[in-house]
Amino acid sequence: MINSFLFKRIDNAPLIVFRIIFGALCFLETVGAIFTGWIKRTLITPEFTFSFIGLEWLQPLPGNGMYFYYAFMGLLGLCIMVGYKYRWSTLAFTVLWASTYFMQKASYNNHYYLLMLLSGLMAIQPANTYLSVDAKQNPNIKQISMPYWCSFVFILQMFIVYTYGAIAKIYPDWLNTSVMELLMKSKAHFILVGDLLQQKWLHYFLTYGGIAFDGFIIPLLLIKQTRKWAFFASIFFHLFNSFIFHVGIFPYLSLAFALFFFEPKTIRNIFLKRKPLYEGSEVIIPKHQKIGSFIFALYFVIQLVLPLRHHAIKDNVLWTEEGHRMSWRMMLRTKGGHATYTIKNHTLNTTEKVNLKTYLSPKQIRLASSKPDVIWQFSQRLKNIYKAKGQDISVYANIFVSVNGKPTKRLINPDVDLANEPWPYFKHSDWILPSK
Repeated sequence: MINSFLFKRIDNAPLIVFRIIFGALCFLETVGAIFTGWIKRTLITPEFTFSFIGLEWLQPLPGNGMYFYYAFMGLLGLCIMVGYKYRWSTLAFTVLWASTYFMQKASYNNHYYLLMLLSGLMAIQPANTYLSVDAKQNPNIKQISMPYWCSFVFILQMFIVYTYGAIAKIYPDWLNTSVMELLMKSKAHFILVGDLLQQKWLHYFLTYGGIAFDGFIIPLLLIKQTRKWAFFASIFFHLFNSFIFHVGIFPYLSLAFALFFFEPKTIRNIFLKRKPLYEGSEVIIPKHQKIGSFIFALYFVIQLVLPLRHHAIKDNVLWTEEGHRMSWRMMLRTKGGHATYTIKNHTLNTTEKVNLKTYLSPKQIRLASSKPDVIWQFSQRLKNIYKAKGQDISVYANIFVSVNGKPTKRLINPDVDLANEPWPYFKHSDWILPSK
């Protein structure tokens, strides 16, 4: 039953068109990072980056190396788009993009994580079997059909993304529109729509519309009778996000996923009229389908469990940030704080306040003033800097944080020496003070 579902052959027009769009968006994302100054601000100007804990060795290339790094990724995006050396190009892009994702947290974005997952999924897809340089150079790989799992993996992945996004929004500060009000307040200067975005009725519409869209868009796209209306709603939703929140390629990538919900024949008739239409219904089970099915199941079990890990960690994830990343908690809260770091130098028997501007960029200062993992990492960096001078120090952080515009509260226990505190990888950090 499962095999007949996953390995039934369908026309491969949706995958071929998606490959072209996906490659083009990868090119625009990476090359755009160069010309918008993102690389300079995030990876070149800072002395170092806050990488994921355990991957501190993963740092930007020296000098202007990251410009060449991203230019090469842009070239790989073009190779994906035209289907040249497709498998190697997609694998290389996945590794390079994942490296930059884990390399820095100053510009953390769920969409960056999604692109990492999608490029990995694209690497196993037969997306170069039609309208590609590979198929032209090697006609033996040319095909007009694909197994249904090629579409299903994207449908299931996006169902997870949207569903967890909807569930995460169901909490008091979102439901009473206070989060949306804060988000829109920063857009008051927008030409033409700035005043409109401050209207309370619009805050309610966007708040509850966001929950409804995330929760129902995938089922509505799957149902033939509602598919077109759901697609039109997607266009409005994603273009609004693109214009208001400036979230890069994600809105357009999300719209491209609609290709896998419409009938392959429809996609072929719109985009690939010269392509022969596959009208069969064969079920071709590959030799190693058991191994493939196991990996397929394991991947999605991880995707289902990973966003839930914060429930096994003490206190509120909005406060502690423990379990926040890689859990599809998108634009759920506003958070800011101010920090004072104190160094007690045991070698020189002195005490000094840390000038954050000496060590960190403005964006890194914001991170080191509100996010516990970054606060710990910065304390460790200070320890290593002084250790290189032959000096033994302790680092104490006095940090006050406000979540969703509420009164500030102390985040970190100021009596704990963070420089000599181990990082608890799989449990709550006791030096984070309770949210209540």
